[in-house]
Amino acid sequence: MTADTLSPSLAERRSLAIQRYEMMDAPREKEFDDIARLAGAICETPVALVTLLDTDRQWFVAEIGAGFREMPAGDSFCQHAITADGVVEIPDLAADPRTRDNPLVHEGPMVRFYAGAPLRTADGVAIGTLCVLDVEPRRLSDHQREALRVLARHVMAQLDLRRQLKLADTLRAEVDHRVKNSLATVGAYTRLKARTLPKGNPTRFALSEVEQRIAAVSMVHEELYRSGGEGNIDLDAYLRRFTEHLARVAPPGIAVAPALPGRRLPVPSRVAGSVGAFVNEAVSNAFKHAFRDGGGRITVSLRPMPAGRWTLAVEDDGAGMGDEARTTGLGMTVIEATAMELGTKVEMRTGSGGTTLAVVLPAA
Repeated sequence: MTADTLSPSLAERRSLAIQRYEMMDAPREKEFDDIARLAGAICETPVALVTLLDTDRQWFVAEIGAGFREMPAGDSFCQHAITADGVVEIPDLAADPRTRDNPLVHEGPMVRFYAGAPLRTADGVAIGTLCVLDVEPRRLSDHQREALRVLARHVMAQLDLRRQLKLADTLRAEVDHRVKNSLATVGAYTRLKARTLPKGNPTRFALSEVEQRIAAVSMVHEELYRSGGEGNIDLDAYLRRFTEHLARVAPPGIAVAPALPGRRLPVPSRVAGSVGAFVNEAVSNAFKHAFRDGGGRITVSLRPMPAGRWTLAVEDDGAGMGDEARTTGLGMTVIEATAMELGTKVEMRTGSGGTTLAVVLPAA
């Protein structure tokens, strides 16, 4: 009769605790393999395992020398160690009444020695063990038993760290999702308010610019949410989506199109935010100043440079930017400020063939 049979409530608590760590059936991780390998080296055993013992099966988070990742819970030697306070050592499995009928003792590898230290959560629930096994009867030294205890605590520290990081990532993704939705709501209200004003009204144009700025920030949070909380944003995907948005809100006769590499370019969210602000202001400037006599085309491009850098450019085929827009316009002030945030300067070329505003992005 196992400890779980004697205490079903304890088995249920253990199962719930194991689920919280999300490690059952997880791929192998070097950190846990290294701890198991160190335990085997210190204890001089051919097999070392980091195990999680659920109600019906035992999963090996790490295994050195075993050659398999799971086994039925009823055949587990760890069921005898999991409720102990310290290291449980069974010098001869074939002679101990708790284990002498275990198929692993008489079949397959014919295991004869076991020692395991429980993995215990902060609230005292034992969820598995760090254990070592041998095919010969033996005993551990005091030094080896202490090392097994210390390494078991390191396993729990790694498990707790991973759980906290996952919780933090989930929280960050939820925050980004909520911020994106809130910004989208404010943007929609601004857009509707602008539509109540007559075309050509300066306030209507100003509200449209505000809505575009909101959209740029909102899409940063949307890409963060899509990334699953990685903290990086795919700049190609972000610019593609933002350019599509700018094309939808462009004045009649003006086309906005991307010229992007078509591959993933991960950048920190702060870089994406500055890029979005730069593109938004440059495109808005073109809307306002480039096409005084009709329609035209604006292109948002990313071109590779040496040393992993990229040139970001907003190009139009309009009439060129006048002196007043170049020197006193708020748009250029914002563009220069975003370039400073990116650690670079704005390069501007303007004339009868159109205007190009470009910055060099740092290597990813």
